[in-house]
Amino acid sequence: MDKNEKNYLVAVLPERIQAEKAYLALQKANLPIEQLDILGRGYKTADEFGLINPNDEAKKQIDLLANWIILFGFAAGYFFNLLTGIEIISWFGNVGNHILGGLFGAAAGAFGAFATGTLSGWTVSSKDAIAYRNRLNSGKYLIIVQGTSAFIQEATQLLRKYGPENLQGYVETSRV
Repeated sequence: MDKNEKNYLVAVLPERIQAEKAYLALQKANLPIEQLDILGRGYKTADEFGLINPNDEAKKQIDLLANWIILFGFAAGYFFNLLTGIEIISWFGNVGNHILGGLFGAAAGAFGAFATGTLSGWTVSSKDAIAYRNRLNSGKYLIIVQGTSAFIQEATQLLRKYGPENLQGYVETSRV
């Protein structure tokens, strides 16, 4: 299998004018405009660009976890009640109490899936997306450059001249 690499460079600039000057400098250096993006007020939004939304990632994690944890929770609750013989509601009988124990276990599993999925979606899956979204919300601008490593190095040198608050490179590797 071959590996495909996508290189990204993200520069955070405090003002619109500074972001536009940096963008024009990249254009004048004959860097392809299709590989350049400005995010911020008056330009693309984080959603239009495709920046990960932590809430969407959290929802995916919750759904993945819920499929299994609710089933295991039901089984654990059922067997716990079976082994301990706890009588939750007397007129349910033994089987009814075991099923009720299973339902309590499933509810605990659903809560666990929600709590764990939300936390992992916000922290692990979204990586730096939350920080970039917060910067956009505070009025900053992002310039995002995509291309080969040589292209990214050239863009890095040009963008450093404009004193970005943050300049971060990323490599996304996918197997083909």
